[in-house]
Amino acid sequence: MRDSQGVDRRTLVKAAGIGAAAAFTQSVAWVRAGETAKVNGNIKQSVCRWCYSKTPLEKLAAEAKRIGYRSIELLSPKEVEVVKPLGLTCAVLSGACTIPDGFNRKENHDRLEKSVREHIEIAAANGLPNVIVFSGNRRGMSDEEGLANCAEGLKRVVGFAEQKKVTIIMELLNSKVDHKDYMCDRSPWGVKLVNAVGSPRFKLLYDIYHMQIMEGDVIRTIQANKEAFGHFHTGGNPGRNEIDETQELNYAAIVRGILKTGYEGYLGQEFIPKRPDAMASMEQGFRICDV
Repeated sequence: MRDSQGVDRRTLVKAAGIGAAAAFTQSVAWVRAGETAKVNGNIKQSVCRWCYSKTPLEKLAAEAKRIGYRSIELLSPKEVEVVKPLGLTCAVLSGACTIPDGFNRKENHDRLEKSVREHIEIAAANGLPNVIVFSGNRRGMSDEEGLANCAEGLKRVVGFAEQKKVTIIMELLNSKVDHKDYMCDRSPWGVKLVNAVGSPRFKLLYDIYHMQIMEGDVIRTIQANKEAFGHFHTGGNPGRNEIDETQELNYAAIVRGILKTGYEGYLGQEFIPKRPDAMASMEQGFRICDV
């Protein structure tokens, strides 16, 4: 059968099975026309600020809110004050730690303790769930020594995080393509660190894009280590492009796998929009993951 526009129904079913790009286009058209697209809302979605750095934060917040996002993340404390009046939170507060110079070096611990405590205080005052930190680069250090150093440094701040009901999350990043020499680059190492710290207020940020590059087996890894993961990031691979049918990960299936673990936190969209209308890319990512 064909619909009133002459579209073969078998073609429609096929399109839905590979990512529903046509359905997405229609959904955007409905919203642009002023109608509200249906939001399932089974997972809370956030969008990473840096991916839309050319868009004024106020505009980004307004568009994110319209689409159905609940958060703009990786914001500085000052930026949090911008999005709060617009009805959004910040799922991950940034700025406490840099990627190359993290907790794996004892000489950083005094500085990081001060900075992380300050960010935890700000997060607690604003009702924000997470503060992001990093392991730092290896620079010749063994993974075993780095893990011990990270655990020692994190134990200096995790009690304060428990008191303030804020979670410290360390991001898993790939050291193959984007962050050469980064230490926390595989799930097993990160899970060992979580166990060594031994607090419900320290978890991992499982970046799906990065871990697809380093180890793959995404859904099984998430479900096998569900207690260790406190936040998730998306990104199309290769290239951190849109998360649609042009890349190798099935994000609808991944989100369903995350939801099966009972996860109640945020999913942060961290792909780089390639289409001229970046807001359309942001909306497409939301619809794909709104399972």
